[in-house]
Amino acid sequence: AVWQRSWLDGEVLAAELAYWQRQLSGSPEALNLPGDLPRAKLQRFHGKVQRVEVAPAVYATLKRLSARSGVTTYMVLLAAFEALLHRYTGEEDICVGSPIANRGRAEVEGLVGFFVNSLVLRGRLADGLPFCELLERTREVALGAYAHQDLPFEMLVDALRPQRTLGQHPLFQVMFALQNTPLSALELPGLELHEIAAEEVETRFDLEVHLREETGSLRGMMIYD
Repeated sequence: AVWQRSWLDGEVLAAELAYWQRQLSGSPEALNLPGDLPRAKLQRFHGKVQRVEVAPAVYATLKRLSARSGVTTYMVLLAAFEALLHRYTGEEDICVGSPIANRGRAEVEGLVGFFVNSLVLRGRLADGLPFCELLERTREVALGAYAHQDLPFEMLVDALRPQRTLGQHPLFQVMFALQNTPLSALELPGLELHEIAAEEVETRFDLEVHLREETGSLRGMMIYD
C-alpha cells in the first residue's frame, strides 16, 4: 500500500489522469435505457436477476470470430453488448463500466485482498457501422483502458467532476463483466456445500451483465434495477 501510494503520484498520476480526461471528455452523463418507470430520484439499490445461457453452437461461433479477428472473447461480447444498447436507446455515445482484477504486477498476484477497479469503456457507434469496425474500435478502447487501469475509479470521479445525482451511478449506469479464470470448487472439511441462486440482489446500476466461460459454454446472469 505504501509503495502504491508513493508510485501513483507526480508524473505517473498526471499521465493517468490525462489519458482518462481525453478518453471521457464530453461523454454523456447517463445512458437512457427505456424502462417501465421513470428513474427514481434516489437509488433504492433493489435488483432482480435473470439467468442467461448462450447455446454451445453460438458460443463456438463467437470463439471462431474472436480468433479470426485477433481479439478476445470479451471484446466480441462487449462490442455486441454495445450494439444492443445502441439499438435499444438510439444513442451513439455509450459508456459501459467493467471490473478489472487490477493485479497487473507479479508482486501482487499472490496477495490476499480485493483489488478490483472499475474501468469506463466508451463506445462510439452509428447506424450502419459494420460490426468488424465496431470490434476494432472496441479492441483499441479496451487495450487503452487496460494500460491505464491503475487510477482508482473514485479518484477519476473526483477529477472529472461529473454532474452528481442520488438517482444514478456516475460516469456509467450499465456494467459488463466476463469471468474466464478457472475457479476451483469450494471445499471445507466436514461440510457439504451447495450453491443457492439469489433472485433478489443489490445493484448500483440500471443493468449488469455477468457472464462466465465454462467448458464449451457461456452462461451467467443479468441483474437489473
